[in-house]
This record gives sequence, C-alpha cells and structure tokens, in this order.
Amino acid sequence: MHYSKFLDKKNVVAVVGVSRNSKKWGYKIFKKLIDIGFNVYAVNPKYPEIAGVKCYPTIKSLPAKPDVVITVVPPKITEKIVKESKALGVKMVWMQPGSESEKAIAFCKENDIEVVYNACFVVTGLGANFNN
Repeated sequence: MHYSKFLDKKNVVAVVGVSRNSKKWGYKIFKKLIDIGFNVYAVNPKYPEIAGVKCYPTIKSLPAKPDVVITVVPPKITEKIVKESKALGVKMVWMQPGSESEKAIAFCKENDIEVVYNACFVVTGLGANFNN
C-alpha cells in the first residue's frame, strides 16, 4: 500500500487516544508527528493537555477538521470514531494495530473513507517514508 497521501505534511492530523505515558504508541505517534512538523491535534477526553499541547475531548471539538484521523484506542471506540469521521467529512483513517475491527474497516470502505490497518503509523508509514 502507498501511504504518501496520509503522510503529506499539509494534512491536519488528529491522534485519537493520545497518552501521557511516553512508552505508549498514542504518545509516540503524537510526539513524532510534532517533531517532524505536522499540524497535529491530541484527542483524549481524559486530559486537558499532553506534552504541553492542548488536548481535545473529541474530533468534533477540534478547531480545524482533520484530514487524517489516527486511532490508538480499543476497537469499540474506533467504531464510534469512524462514524464521527464520516459526519465531519474526514476521508482518511489510520487504525493502529489493536485499534481496528472488521466493523470499523467495513464502515470506512462502505463510506469512501481511505483506511489503513494492520500497519503501525510510525514504523510502517513514517519509517518507510521519512527514514527516521
């Protein structure tokens, strides 16, 4: 699969399931995107901020519509996120391993949302395209 469309730095990216724990993928993805210059939003209703950046409770509450939504949450939450994404007009969703479900993948495909799953955003996406 060609990931370049997802990795365009002009994209506004929302990471859903950002964590304050630097060992978790939700934090690693968010921090890596910031470090390489993406316009990225943190989404997690548990926290007011992460790494000094404002954190939003939902993708609907973001100040700008994301082009890409990355899910780092349990599959049942991803199923809700893809529906919110459709309602907002988001056209690209990347489901981190462990966050995907057949139901969420099928929903994306049925609603013309490009979807990546079974691939880590940092290792497969960024690693292959940014050599970091």
